[in-house]
Amino acid sequence: MLVETSAQGSATSARPRVSGGRVHDDAPDSAADFARLATLPEGPERDAIRDELTKVWLPMAHRIAGRFRNRGESLEDLRQVAALGLVKAIDRYEPGRGAFESYAVPTITGEIKRHFRDRMWALRVPRRVQELRNKVRIARRDLAENAAGSNPSVAEIAAHTGLTDDEVNAGLEALESFSTLSLDAEMSSSDDGFSLADTIGACDEAYDVVIDREAAKAGLRRLPERERAILYMRFFEDMTQSRIADQLGISQMHVSRLISRCCARIRDEALDQGRCCDDEGDSGRTG
Repeated sequence: MLVETSAQGSATSARPRVSGGRVHDDAPDSAADFARLATLPEGPERDAIRDELTKVWLPMAHRIAGRFRNRGESLEDLRQVAALGLVKAIDRYEPGRGAFESYAVPTITGEIKRHFRDRMWALRVPRRVQELRNKVRIARRDLAENAAGSNPSVAEIAAHTGLTDDEVNAGLEALESFSTLSLDAEMSSSDDGFSLADTIGACDEAYDVVIDREAAKAGLRRLPERERAILYMRFFEDMTQSRIADQLGISQMHVSRLISRCCARIRDEALDQGRCCDDEGDSGRTG
């Protein structure tokens, strides 16, 4: 009974204001309810007043959400985000520090902007870059209006915003990161058209071969002349072990053992050299 009486009293005190201080029709006069809410401990009565305040201020939250329509997010989702911002504003509001609307509007607006910033980017970029994007976007719009629609240069944007050229370029790149293009998107309208995926390169395994050869050069130079000749005939002239054995006058089994031993030696030396380079790099960083 106590909860029902309190909720009815809240509904009565939450009628729209008719005084000259009213800013919007959806801004009810609920100062008494907020003052009451601030004095109540956690419990059913406090929850009832809080729910009623949320209900009567919800039209204002929906109005704020409507400002962000047609930006790639459904209005219903924006209203949900605005409602969340409203609840946060109600929970954090201190009646003695001014009108609720003055606190709630920036709180709800900030919640919606945070939603766009955190959820709507197809390509995730750091918050600092997102802020640069916003500054550059606003500067481009302002400068374009003053210059009869011509696109401002990087230097003009930098002078207008106080940013460096590098920061402006980062903001301009971020302007293209809010949405992405499918890899299946057609890049040509002709009959022999190609997709974006066709223009993207792939890993070239030949680079690994180059690295391996460079790593093996030092070890090859340290081998005896006969062993170098055997490896050359086997891997560069593609001779069989039997032909190599006949040419050198040794057994095919001996050739096989020499090849295995030389390859293992060169591989171990190359790996040891790589580990030494890593250790030197680590010591240089720690030093």
